[in-house]
Amino acid sequence: MTGIANILVILVVLVFVASRQLRTRKIDTERRFWLLPLILCALGLADKHLIDPAHRAEAIGLLAASLVVVAAMGSVWGWTVRMWRAGDGTVWTKGTVATLAAWAGMIAVRIGLYGLGATLHVHQDAQALYLTLGVLLLVRGAVVNWRARGLDAPHTLNVVG
Repeated sequence: MTGIANILVILVVLVFVASRQLRTRKIDTERRFWLLPLILCALGLADKHLIDPAHRAEAIGLLAASLVVVAAMGSVWGWTVRMWRAGDGTVWTKGTVATLAAWAGMIAVRIGLYGLGATLHVHQDAQALYLTLGVLLLVRGAVVNWRARGLDAPHTLNVVG
């Protein structure tokens, strides 16, 4: 993809995900939360230039650090949403102020890693961003789904007579 197309895809995904996280919405623990993240990971891994051949060790180290950091951030992000089970058994979520802080933190960390790569003269393509964004969303989705499944089922009152 061209540079502009990459930027547009990343922006669309970020706006889509952010808008969904900040409003109250019902979640379905059976849905395929992993589909979009796996598509992003596949886009990232599809490019043979994911690792800068001129700075191979630095590029691999930077990519590994990025994946570890975004996995941790995805876990934190998954714990920032407020969750509850309604009386009918449906699970609802809503982003909080902590969710916004997690977003800001993720963006700051990603900018910092990009700056570190630039300092090390590592060529960084959008494919690394696709891969890390995919891992971030996959971990976040797994945490939210795990939390949702752990919520108590609604209690029903059996009134006799």
